[in-house]
Amino acid sequence: MPLELPFPNINPVAINLFGLKIHWYAIMYLLAFGLAYLLMRRRLHHEPYRSITKPEPWGATDIEDILLNSIVGVLVGGRLGYTLFYNPGFYLANPLEIVKIWDGGMSFHGGAIGVVLGLAWFGWRKGRPFLQVADFLVPAVPIGLAAGRFGNFINGELWGREASADLPWAMRFPTGGDVLRHPSQLYQMLLEGLLLFVLLWWYARKPRYRGQIAGAFLAGYGFFRFVAEFWREPDAHLGFLSLGLSMGQWLSLPMIVAGVVLWSWARTRAVSDVEAEPVVDATS
Repeated sequence: MPLELPFPNINPVAINLFGLKIHWYAIMYLLAFGLAYLLMRRRLHHEPYRSITKPEPWGATDIEDILLNSIVGVLVGGRLGYTLFYNPGFYLANPLEIVKIWDGGMSFHGGAIGVVLGLAWFGWRKGRPFLQVADFLVPAVPIGLAAGRFGNFINGELWGREASADLPWAMRFPTGGDVLRHPSQLYQMLLEGLLLFVLLWWYARKPRYRGQIAGAFLAGYGFFRFVAEFWREPDAHLGFLSLGLSMGQWLSLPMIVAGVVLWSWARTRAVSDVEAEPVVDATS
């Protein structure tokens, strides 16, 4: 008899108040932004942010503005990214469907582009360098990604590829057919979320050259996403693309390259925002 871990079948609707349904996935988004806020409050005590005085010291209002811009960027960019990257034909034929975020369909890569634009707007308005702003935010991002992946798991969506019958944690998902599958949402939660958070938070605890933390995030997320996609079932309407890779993997490759280039460029340029103590060499 094959090994099998029962899928918990958690009701995706967490709260139903007089017909107003609040889904677990929405709660995971709120949890993600709440955790990001708390972590960025801690970042205010890290270098270089505790010593920056120009054009003004970093403070709680900066966090609130960054979160607002990031929320708009995630929602708009994530939805538009999904429509353009994963199912452009359908949404071109049915443009009103684009606004139906509640029906699902968000792209991390599109959301990332939206956040970049939001951070650029914030930096321009506040007179802060874009990469200084990005280095401030990105250590808090992976823990939010972990919350989002757990929301995917609760919804029983974005499940994994068919698993071996002797895999102890293989599951049958409600919408995945009568097939044992990898719980790839949990793999992504652990890799792109918790592991990346631990590594990036540790790396960002010491002052780095401007842009190195953002570069480490791009390369790290791209790498872990690329790896995790080997266990995730590709979108049915896309399947496998060139070289047997999924769309998620092809979108992750430019992130890895961009992250390595940015990290290397930042180290060569060696711009420090620290005003109180010297920068620790990035190899330490």
